[in-house]
Amino acid sequence: MRSAIGTRENVRVLEDFTSGGIRIEILEYQKLMGLSDVSMATQTYFMEKQNIRVRQIAIYLNNDRVTIEKGAMSYFQGNLEMVSGVTAGNALGRLVRGAVTGEHMAQPIYTGTGMLVLEPSFKHFLVMELDKGESIIVDDGMFYCAQGTVSMRAVSQRSISAAFGGGEGFFQQELTGPGLVVLESEVPMSEIDIIDLNNDTLKVDGNFAVLRSSTLQFTVERSAKTLMGSAVSGEGLVNVYRGTGQIWLAPTIKVYKTLEMARYTGVTGTNSMNMNTSRS
Repeated sequence: MRSAIGTRENVRVLEDFTSGGIRIEILEYQKLMGLSDVSMATQTYFMEKQNIRVRQIAIYLNNDRVTIEKGAMSYFQGNLEMVSGVTAGNALGRLVRGAVTGEHMAQPIYTGTGMLVLEPSFKHFLVMELDKGESIIVDDGMFYCAQGTVSMRAVSQRSISAAFGGGEGFFQQELTGPGLVVLESEVPMSEIDIIDLNNDTLKVDGNFAVLRSSTLQFTVERSAKTLMGSAVSGEGLVNVYRGTGQIWLAPTIKVYKTLEMARYTGVTGTNSMNMNTSRS
């Protein structure tokens, strides 16, 4: 039985998921043992204390297929074949769509039986299994890989205000099941709040909703009914989600962006770190 860990002693399986003929493991390196520079060793010591570790995705296929982000492959073993998904008939359409949406013209598809290991990353991985016909919309750049039964397409915002005011851009990616999906995230699953809406409304001050059900209506609106009310409240525009479905919120994204900005500007005191804006 193949194992992506192999002979390595400092790698462990964080989680594993199985659906049909595919099994996905999230691997984590406990330490980086090859450092020879003292300052770098000191830095990585504190990184590990804060759970900043190298992670990898390992995919085991049994007569199945998987679509991965372009450039994500590290190595593979077994009877696997890679196809681009681009043919003479769809090449021009994919090229035009990619120029408009920014999505890659071709995402590699690996099919067959074997083991596929993707590139290491300091980011976190979120894994979910979509039911047949279930669709989600994710932030640009989050897609990492998906079972071959999952279909993908770029979807546009319904209004200019939603694109610019919501901070989401004109296009996002829609993934439709059935199958497993792996997303690359700036925050771990432990900092994500999954909110279920049942014919309800959720208003969010900022673009830290990392995914949502495609059944939800997304708009950008004033936080209050009047301009004066929005000005007094200090909130301005908010992202609004209506209907029935699920939203994954990652509020700490604002914290990390604020810390990053503080590092660039030389701010060291938390009293000077302003997170009280929708774009902090």
